[in-house]
Amino acid sequence: MGHFRRIKWVSLARISNETMDYCLQTRLGAFDFVDKQVRSVSVKLRAYCRKHYKKDYYLLRSVPGVGSIVACGILCELGDLRRFKNFKQLASYVGLIPSVHQSGDNLVTSGLTTRANRIMRSYLVEATWVALRFDPVMQGYYRSHQGKDVKRILMKVARKLLSRIHAIIKTETPYQIGVVS
Repeated sequence: MGHFRRIKWVSLARISNETMDYCLQTRLGAFDFVDKQVRSVSVKLRAYCRKHYKKDYYLLRSVPGVGSIVACGILCELGDLRRFKNFKQLASYVGLIPSVHQSGDNLVTSGLTTRANRIMRSYLVEATWVALRFDPVMQGYYRSHQGKDVKRILMKVARKLLSRIHAIIKTETPYQIGVVS
């Protein structure tokens, strides 16, 4: 059952207890209000990005998993990706690098760094799930790491996706599904 069908089903439901029914209906009204506000802001944000960042917006939209909201999020959170001298700087800013602890000759790496743009990292994880469904090269990369921790593999694929996003903006070439280089 789809999201909106569930909401409609709940809104048509009536509870025999008058107070509980009133509470349910007011909560549904509040949800409807917030949903309309989110949609309104989303429409305006997409229009703004299409107008002021048209080229980059459509380049980002060519990437599987990067829809209009994620493309707007990337443009709003990161600005012009060309400002990063190299991919490592971008990956560091987003937080897709390992956490490193060094003391003297001891060097320990563990998980992802806590210094991160958490919103961007979550956008990339969501985009990664979609890219895994549609891009055979990303699927192959994911499968080549199977048997390991799923979260770590997902972060590796997200880093690869970010690398490709950085490359399409730098080269101003739309994303091509299944291209290795």
